[in-house]
Amino acid sequence: MVGLFSVIIIIASILLIFVVFVQNPKGGGLSSDFGAASQLGGVQKTNEFIDKATWSLAGIIAVLSIVMTLKMKSPERVVKDKTQDTTEQAPDGGQAPDNGGQKTPANGG
Repeated sequence: MVGLFSVIIIIASILLIFVVFVQNPKGGGLSSDFGAASQLGGVQKTNEFIDKATWSLAGIIAVLSIVMTLKMKSPERVVKDKTQDTTEQAPDGGQAPDNGGQKTPANGG
C-alpha cells in the first residue's frame, strides 16, 4: 500500500511540474497562445482547467502524503531500565570485582 501511494505521489509530482510550467504567470497561459486551436478542439476554458489541475494534483500529493504517514508503523520505543545497568563491566567483557567500593592500588599492595 505504501509503495502504491509512493508511486502515485511521484507521478502526481511530475505532472504538477509540467502543469506549472504550462501556466503563464502574467495571466495569458495556454488560452492566449493557442486560442484558435483550443476552440477547434472544443476546450474553451483552458486556464480554468490548468488551474483546477494544479490544485487537484497538489491536493492529491498532500492527502496521500498524510495518509501514507498515518499508515506507516512507528518504530517501537526502547526504554532502558536504569536498574538493570547498575553493575560495572570490566575491560575484558566480564564483570569487575566488587570490593565494597574500596580502591586497590595498581601494584597490588
